[in-house]
Amino acid sequence: MRDVAKLAGVSHQTVSRVINDHPNVRAETRERVLAAMRSLNYRRNLAARTLATRESRTLGIIGFETTLFGPESMLYGIESAARAAGYLVSVATVRELAHRPVLEAVDRLAQHDVDGIIAISPKPAVTTALTHAPTGLPCVAVGGAGSGADPFPTVRIDNATGARLATQHLLDLGHATVHHAAGPPDWPEAQARVDGWRETLYAAGAVVPPISPGWWDAAAGYEQGRRLAADPAVTAIFCANDRIALGVLRALHEAGRRVPQDVSVIGFDDMPDSGYFLPPLTTMHQDFGELGRRALSLLLNHMSQDDGNAPPPSHVLVVPEVILRSSTAPAR
Repeated sequence: MRDVAKLAGVSHQTVSRVINDHPNVRAETRERVLAAMRSLNYRRNLAARTLATRESRTLGIIGFETTLFGPESMLYGIESAARAAGYLVSVATVRELAHRPVLEAVDRLAQHDVDGIIAISPKPAVTTALTHAPTGLPCVAVGGAGSGADPFPTVRIDNATGARLATQHLLDLGHATVHHAAGPPDWPEAQARVDGWRETLYAAGAVVPPISPGWWDAAAGYEQGRRLAADPAVTAIFCANDRIALGVLRALHEAGRRVPQDVSVIGFDDMPDSGYFLPPLTTMHQDFGELGRRALSLLLNHMSQDDGNAPPPSHVLVVPEVILRSSTAPAR
């Protein structure tokens, strides 16, 4: 730093202010310091900074091996928010959403002196493992359903409200009832979508059809779609995600059921490709960027609190919105 200061003709305190993006530095001086840093190939010594400040400026993220759109997008949203705030990111990936592997991931991140952890937690095993994190290591859980009673901050998509909005959209189009192509029953997010769908039908006095839960992929949607397509009374289908909807659309097409003339279909996720389905898919948009920003905000707030005076953990819900396309229409 002193070498940079000497080359730029400023004090080392000025160099420090430029490095830390302090506003009270003239533009000309800032550029001269940055030019000197480039000339000397100067880089901050993060290990030394960690020793001096007891902050690594590194956040840990716990994810899991998956190609599912939701969890992948959550990871991207969290990473983007953390980097925009000037934090490095260390990602620990687990193969199984169980207590032991998640706790091992927490331990790995703690050994790297992360300042806090954000965990993608679609199943209760993840949040349970976080309760055993080392004392003083702030944690935030993202995803899942949650009870609102977790001992650490959480941020989640409001799956039940999203399902209610999707179901109500189809009822408002005049459909007598809405069938559901469900996700896996052991995933709280899938169950929350079932709950929101069922509650909306009950409130409307509509018949609640039986469901046959599947997985999150198009193959499961295709199998559910074949059963639904065989029933001429089916005029509206709410799918637990867009990949399931893709399989349902193919099954309806093969059965000669036109979408949306004969059957309206709505998904959940708003995948980048969903606007290019045939027909373009009406769906529920999940704002994963906002999810990442809210998770980071909760973690930074948690990190700044004194342990003896920390307030009760905050639990944030991000509400999805209906994206209208061509796969839904008024009932005939």
